[in-house]
Parts: sequence; C-alpha cells; structure tokens
Amino acid sequence: MNGARGAPVGCVSMSATLRSLLVVTDAWYPQVNGVVRTIDKTAEELRARGIRVDLITPNEFRTVPMPGYGEIGLSLTTSAPVVHRIEALQPDAIHIATEGPLGWIARGYCVRRKLPFSTAYHTQFPEYLRARVPFPLWASYRIVQYFHRPATACLVGTPYLKAVLEERGFSNVQVWPKGVDTTLFTPAKRAPLPYAGPVFLYVGRVAVEKNIEAFLALDLPGTKLVVGDGPSLRSLKAAYPAVTFLGARHGDELARLFASADVFVFPSRTDTFGLVLLEALASGTPVAAYPVTGPIDVIADATIGVLDNDLRAAALAALQLRHDPCRSYAERYSWAASADQFLAHLPVIPR
Repeated sequence: MNGARGAPVGCVSMSATLRSLLVVTDAWYPQVNGVVRTIDKTAEELRARGIRVDLITPNEFRTVPMPGYGEIGLSLTTSAPVVHRIEALQPDAIHIATEGPLGWIARGYCVRRKLPFSTAYHTQFPEYLRARVPFPLWASYRIVQYFHRPATACLVGTPYLKAVLEERGFSNVQVWPKGVDTTLFTPAKRAPLPYAGPVFLYVGRVAVEKNIEAFLALDLPGTKLVVGDGPSLRSLKAAYPAVTFLGARHGDELARLFASADVFVFPSRTDTFGLVLLEALASGTPVAAYPVTGPIDVIADATIGVLDNDLRAAALAALQLRHDPCRSYAERYSWAASADQFLAHLPVIPR
C-alpha cells in the first residue's frame, strides 16, 4: 500500500474498478442498530457484485463498555494490530464508518500515508453527548469536523443533514441514502396483536438521546408499545407502567410487530436518518414524527406520515392514513440503490 494522495482522487464508478474494500467500524454485532445494519447490508450488496469486503471491528480486540451504553464495547488496542491488518489486506479502498477508537486509528494511518478514504456520519454525537452531560455543542462539532475533514467524502443519510453539516463548516459532505429489506418488512405479516387498539409503536434504543419520553408521556388511546433495549429501560418501565415494553425483538418477530401496529411513532430529534422509518413504511405502517433531521427527508409525502412539533397531534392524524401508500413509497428505497450511491463516493487508492 504505497500510493500517495497527491491531487484529488477520482471516485470509483464501476465495481470492476474496485476489487476489495476495507470497512473499519466501532459498531458491529452483537450490537443491533442502524449503523450495523447499514454496514452489513451494504457489504452484502457489494459482495454480490464480486467485491471482497473485509471489516475491522471491536470483535477482534479486548473491549470495555462504553459509559452509558454497556452493550457497546470500545476497543482497547494500540495502533499496531490495526495497521498490521490494513497492510495485510491491501484493500483498493478504505471506508471508516465510525468515530470510535478503531476509526481514529484508521484515520491516523490513512492521513500519515496520504491514502484517500471515505467516512460516514451515522450518529449525531454532539447532540447525544449534550443530552447526557453539559458539554458545549460547538466543541463537540469541532472534534467531529476534525475527524472527517481529511476524508474524500463524509457520507450522510439525507440532504437535510448535509445542509446542517455544511452550515457548521463541513466541506466534503455527500448524500448516501439508506435502504430497506422489503422482503423481511412487508404488510403481508400484519396480524392482530393482543393489545387494546389502536397500537402506537416505537422501535429503537431505549435511551435518553432518543427522546423516548416524549412518546411515553403522550395521552393516546389504545396501547403504546416499545420494542428495544437500552440504558433507560428499567427506569422508564417503572415510570410508565401503562406502557407495554417488549424488550429487543429481531427478524420475523420484529417485522410482524412493525406490520401489525397502527402508527409508528418516532420521537427522536437527533437521528441522522432512522432506518426504522423505512422499516415501518415497508411494513405498511404510517409514521408520526417531529419535523427534524431524518423524518424531514424520509417522510417526504403527506400520505405516509405526519410531521408535527405536537407529537400527539401527529400520532392521532397518522391513524387516518392508509397503509398502501406507505408500502409503495418504501419500495423506492433498495439496498442495491444505496450501494450504488456508496460506490459513487468511494475513492480508490492509487497504486
């Protein structure tokens, strides 16, 4: 891996140009979240096109629990093992998916060797951090901007988020829309639920940064159903005994819940995209959300969801929406199309 960056590097447009890709990520299984699903589905698409995809993940190293997120392991490693893996793989391209310990090591290596690489901004860490501790937002963004600045492209899920980051001084942001598995998530799995209707569903991490209490505190008819795990689960179950908490669910069981709910409520104000929005729509379930980053791009049609700063009003209005338009809209989003956009912004390492 002796190439130098020099002049700006052109982006790959055909998989024939790219034979191997290395993805460095601090988020991986057994975590279940949008970042992991995005990386996994993108890798699956690229491998189907004959591209070798290797990953460097925390599973290769000793880890310690991330403060406030016990299920997320932060890698304890020096740079040497990571660098050894990169040089042994000799990838044609490098994508750094997260701003964690492994991401910083890979970034430092690429910068020192003048190798082009792409990054992704999956999580609004400045807002997440501020939700937990009084750390200045401007300082967090300065760190995040520093991390992504050397990348040929910093990939984000929506045009709205691209505009937000550009207002904060980012100059290399490109849009990488996500996809949805329309085979797994389908209205065909709709079935009666053993709860009083209507059923308002939330799926995601049960954590303070997801603003989940904005949903739990709503005065709504029927049942509020929460699917997911997280650091706030125990305290919220005690505080809201009338809410049904199911814990984490996966695969067909999760798909049946998505399809069987009457409205999917997305209370987050900080998600960069929200794959669960597409999963709900693919299941034929309309969405209620705030008009913020993520929903404001995904819910672009008033027939599939309601965006309102009054979340209760949005949830009640979404009850009146039909299911068929939701499914039709979600079918526009495929992982194949998402992989095309990923490749379009992926710089090839010159040899």
